[in-house]
Amino acid sequence: MPTRKPPPPPSPASPSIINGGFATARSSSLPSSAGGRQVLPLQQQNSNNHHHRKGSLKPTKLFRRVRSVFKSLPIMTTPCKMPNMPTIGGGGGRHDGHHNIHGGKQMTGTLFGYRKCRVNLALQESPRSLPILILELSINTGKLLHDMGLGLVRIALECEKRHPSEKIKLVDEPIWTMYCNGRKVGYAVKREPTDEDVHVIQLLQAVSMGAGVLPSGDHTRTSSSSSEGGGGELTYLRACFERMVGSKDSETYYMMNLDSNSGPELSIFFVRV
Repeated sequence: MPTRKPPPPPSPASPSIINGGFATARSSSLPSSAGGRQVLPLQQQNSNNHHHRKGSLKPTKLFRRVRSVFKSLPIMTTPCKMPNMPTIGGGGGRHDGHHNIHGGKQMTGTLFGYRKCRVNLALQESPRSLPILILELSINTGKLLHDMGLGLVRIALECEKRHPSEKIKLVDEPIWTMYCNGRKVGYAVKREPTDEDVHVIQLLQAVSMGAGVLPSGDHTRTSSSSSEGGGGELTYLRACFERMVGSKDSETYYMMNLDSNSGPELSIFFVRV
């Protein structure tokens, strides 16, 4: 009996043309996941990443916009104002060694006298203490107050230096050459407080700062007015003076105004040359 030949193996499927294109016979048997690895899903992934980057930039853009808005706002500056000077309390309270802007000690200074007579300067540690210095200046009270109303008045008092063996405090010098705004006007004389001076100081002990007149019935005449025949109302000006000590041969007293923002109206310099 003749043996049969085994059938030949099937030939591979030849490509066929479908609608002018090529397709494989096993195209229908390709797994469905093959289409997920085509270009379209990759582009979709890139598109998603692109949208994700856009979303991540939104907070940065928002921050930049907020910052630009704040930069565009105007800068508001507050005016600089000097602090108020410590003032003497009402009723003639003590200074308690307070220091002001210049660093000097505060003292009470009083200018008093009749308008047509020489003015007196009294310096006190406090309004209720006895004067540590009384000077009789070589300028009329009315003239000095008038000049102070026009502007700053500088009074320079000079005296000669003593021998080194003679030790005396600057405020204890008996006589001074007086200059007012650079012009020599005479001499200032130191004197001990009289009963009339003490009486005037007592009348003003309740006044911390201010100016006015004392009627003739409320006081007796000071030594300067009695010798020159002055009469009528006694004019006074009381203020806080700042004492600045430069050395043993120089001291300065600045009269401070009630308005702390303005400068002193009167400066008195004591100098030994």
